[in-house]
Amino acid sequence: MKTKKNTALVVGANGVIGSNLINYLEGLNNWNIIALSRRGGSNNGNIRNIAVDLLDENDYKQKLSVLTDVTHIFYAAYQDKPTWAELVQPNLAMLMNVVLAIEPIAYNLQHISLMQGYKVYGAHFGPFKTPAKESDAGHMPPEFNVDQQIFLEKQQQGKKWSWSAIRPSVVGGTAIGNPMNLALVIALYATISKELGLPLRFPGKPGAYDKLLEITDATLLAKATVWAATTQAAVNQAFNINNGDLFRWTELWPKIAAYFKMETAPPLQMPLQTIMADKEPQWEAIREKYNLAPHSYRQLSSWAFGDFVFSWDYDFFADGTKARRMGFHEFIDTEQMFYDLFNELRVKKIIP
Repeated sequence: MKTKKNTALVVGANGVIGSNLINYLEGLNNWNIIALSRRGGSNNGNIRNIAVDLLDENDYKQKLSVLTDVTHIFYAAYQDKPTWAELVQPNLAMLMNVVLAIEPIAYNLQHISLMQGYKVYGAHFGPFKTPAKESDAGHMPPEFNVDQQIFLEKQQQGKKWSWSAIRPSVVGGTAIGNPMNLALVIALYATISKELGLPLRFPGKPGAYDKLLEITDATLLAKATVWAATTQAAVNQAFNINNGDLFRWTELWPKIAAYFKMETAPPLQMPLQTIMADKEPQWEAIREKYNLAPHSYRQLSSWAFGDFVFSWDYDFFADGTKARRMGFHEFIDTEQMFYDLFNELRVKKIIP
């Protein structure tokens, strides 16, 4: 008997989160996949790529108007802006444009999954209540993650489809060309440091070196996202998703240095956006020396995100037990996750 396939619309398909979600869905064999992104991509098997500008009304209305078979929307798109207030308009508009275009024509729409993060707890402002729980009070706007959830909650009322809000910590993955990739930040920083004959110094705030943190592996996140989207008990709720363990850079940083066969030295606060701004010539020499893949330094660089993460001189973690109490029991060792990601970057010839 042939299994009936769902149709996933993955919005933000080329990012760390979206690309891993697509890989996971493809392996399940009961999903057709439509991948939306600004850059697009090549169609492959049951994956259909569509390049679309979700802020261009003519473009998104034309390209989304034929997607009548969509059963699940997985929204993981993000547009970066210089300030928190400026993030609201484009990021809320993109979600609204997708939902308002697909909902009237998708006759069997079942679920809309919204990717959020710990910004809903104010984690980006400074010390916040830890472990953060899904039921914690909100904070003063602007905050596009909250506005997006409010929109979905109101839009869903009286409808047959449901929603979920997925809240990961920093996501560990290997997708390039996006502004939030911590594993690639570390790998690039370590590679250039090593080539210059330098030890691997922690470049963040001194107080950030010994605080408790957590990470969310991109594949684990994909599994949790699909679980929430296909589990009846999980409908219309938010879930913190994390690896299940905590770490401190004091413990992990020397181990990362050892992976790259490097020595360490005492931490020294060095804004990566400043010290790495002139390193393109060094990177091009490394790329040529080791015959690496032809990705530009700009494609690989997300130094602002590295500065952001390494500035957290306060504990940064959330309570992930709600999802586990409701049936999602996956977990992963964060140290091993980093090694696996670095190995994958080597296999893809992104680093030597």
